[in-house]
Amino acid sequence: MKRREFLKAGGVGLAASAVAAPSIAQSMPEIKWRYTTSWPKSLDTLYGGCEYFAKRVAEVTDNRFQVQPFAAGEIVPGLQVLDAVSNGTVEMGNTALYYYWGKNAAFTFGTSLPFGLNTRQHISWLNFGGGQDMLNDLLKEYNCFGIPTGSTGAQMGGWFRKEIKSTEDLKGLKFRVGGFAGTIIAKVGGVPQQIAGGDIYPALEKGTLDAAEWVGPYDDEKLGFVKVAKYYYYPGWWEGTGQGHNVINLEKWNSLPKHYQAAIDIASRDTFTWVTGKYDYVNAPALKRLVGAGALLRPFPQEVLETCYKAANEIYADLSQSNPHFGKMHASLAAFRNDSLAWMQVAELSFDSFMMRMRTKA
Repeated sequence: MKRREFLKAGGVGLAASAVAAPSIAQSMPEIKWRYTTSWPKSLDTLYGGCEYFAKRVAEVTDNRFQVQPFAAGEIVPGLQVLDAVSNGTVEMGNTALYYYWGKNAAFTFGTSLPFGLNTRQHISWLNFGGGQDMLNDLLKEYNCFGIPTGSTGAQMGGWFRKEIKSTEDLKGLKFRVGGFAGTIIAKVGGVPQQIAGGDIYPALEKGTLDAAEWVGPYDDEKLGFVKVAKYYYYPGWWEGTGQGHNVINLEKWNSLPKHYQAAIDIASRDTFTWVTGKYDYVNAPALKRLVGAGALLRPFPQEVLETCYKAANEIYADLSQSNPHFGKMHASLAAFRNDSLAWMQVAELSFDSFMMRMRTKA
């Protein structure tokens, strides 16, 4: 190529670069958000999942979109995350939506409906059964938008200072239980308490609580409950799953570039795999350690489960008549659950049951 032609061609290239660079910079602005959570830092799977989420957002956006997580209490208390996001104190948060059932009972569908779905069923219903769209219709009333993040899997029934032999033993029992399940506990005679994770141990130790549920073996071990309550019950019928959500201020969400919205969505989905996978890996050895430390494993009596199941469905019937959000979500979830259980009974249950029998033979 002749020198004059080279310079001419090079000039075109330089001009194109000069146009492209500002365009790229404008489409990839530097943005910093605050991300408040409902979890103490000691819970390295729930809070750790939030740290993982923030890291993934930064990676996907070449560090131009920075989301800084804050533990419960650093900006607002753990049970005020939705309020902080709604009023714009922070841009986004991570929480369990059932903490806000007092605002609207339908929020329980975001985390776990008692006697509802397991983890796989729940994420399926949220993503493919219209569940998340219905939740976002509700969240819109609070100026928020939600995306599912990590799930704990099925939870334990909690730590009790005395044995539960019948429903009579629940009467007058001061029980820390998360979210909407407290209405069922109250209907069968218990006294539900909703307090943040970091406050449970001292309340159990002092006798302010008679029992408390949190998540499962790994987190329960970290919080030390085995030292103050020996009876460890299962299953946590109020949480066949424990689904967390990222909640985002709706105005902030709408103002984000589309590829930053995609980054949040991608990172949230990645976080689901990270949190749920980790819990499945760490809970089994933690349960062994808890038993070794003196935990007495007990199943809830069938009579207790059936009584609570009946009470739950009576509450659902009433709420479906009075609360349009609740009625719509419950009808959708119940129809999906019916078909899903029939399928899982054929494949999942038969496989799992066989493998568990082989484990005991081995």
